[in-house]
Amino acid sequence: MEGGNGPDLQLQQLPLATPAVSVQPHAESFSYKENLIGALLAIFGHLVISIALNLQKYSHIRLAGSKDPRAYFRTKIWWCGVLLLLLGELGVFSSYAFAPLSLIVPLSAVSVIASAIIGIIFIKEKWKPKEFLSCGLAVVGTYLLITFGPNSHEAMTGDNITKHLVSWPFLLYMLVEIILFCLLLYFYKERNANYIVVILLLVALLGSMTVVTVKAVAGMIFVSIQGSLQLDYPIFYIMFICMVATAVFQATFLAQASQLYDSSQIASIGYILSTTIAITAGATFYLDFIGEDVLHICMFALGCLIAFLGVFLITRNRKKSIPFEPYISMDAMPGMQNMHDKGIAVQPDLKASFSYGALENNDSMPEIYTPATLPIVQEQHGSKGVSAPPYRILEHSKKE
Repeated sequence: MEGGNGPDLQLQQLPLATPAVSVQPHAESFSYKENLIGALLAIFGHLVISIALNLQKYSHIRLAGSKDPRAYFRTKIWWCGVLLLLLGELGVFSSYAFAPLSLIVPLSAVSVIASAIIGIIFIKEKWKPKEFLSCGLAVVGTYLLITFGPNSHEAMTGDNITKHLVSWPFLLYMLVEIILFCLLLYFYKERNANYIVVILLLVALLGSMTVVTVKAVAGMIFVSIQGSLQLDYPIFYIMFICMVATAVFQATFLAQASQLYDSSQIASIGYILSTTIAITAGATFYLDFIGEDVLHICMFALGCLIAFLGVFLITRNRKKSIPFEPYISMDAMPGMQNMHDKGIAVQPDLKASFSYGALENNDSMPEIYTPATLPIVQEQHGSKGVSAPPYRILEHSKKE
């Protein structure tokens, strides 16, 4: 009897083992499908955001070139841009619920590419042929990012997020980031080190926490929609508050950077720094690259580098033109402090430019820089006893 039951038991175990083998390819294909959905949502969101910003820019240009007395926020085009901006941000926010953080963050290069193309088509901005090559590099980098992006997926439940939040790799990462942020903030505020790299590093450090919390909030909302309510976990509201706070401070530092530096520099350097630090945060908090082979990681890194190069080349020659001002502005007055001189009063160098009515000894200056002096004509008075005033007649023989 015992020998007869052995084969029956083996035959009964075979059907149980067969489905277990087929589960892995199905789960893998489903994860790639989620990656594709998240990537398409992110691309759609960044594309709509670019259209929205260019619509608002077109609204400002149209008002500046007309005699319309209305403010920009009273025009339909500007409000249409606001609505599209909200739609685009919603698309990017939703993408974090499907794909890994390290895949979604670099796709913001789509916004730079779309803004450049829309600027050529609608706003008639001029482009050089080599800048089309820059767009091609950014597109190739984006394709490599989508193809070789991390494929790790985990249900964003309150328990899982809490487990990641108290893990020692993330706690160590947070300690390093807090120390670095405090040092940069000290040099920026106390030492007047308002360099573009310092400001954008502050933005990038805050942005890394923003995207970590955005993925947690979006993932918990998505899981709740699927039927497992996660909104009653305290970690959801902690992440939501951190998301709003870091986004507000991030916008504050970006506004300060835009007052000091050109927007093209902010776009390129900010994209590189923010993407690098955000990928590091995602790999530390969500363990995005666990289980990935070396080839996928290297190709993903190559896609990031190509996208960085493309964005940098696109924005390199797109600097704002400085309009001619036929008057002296207050920040150009001698000794007047402004935001560009890092708190140091700048005196004009009269020996490097033409000066009119300079109150200094110009004897050692070249003739071309010497202020013009009008000759003094002495009047002849007919009355006796009145001598002419002792004027000193200066003669200049300037070469044209």
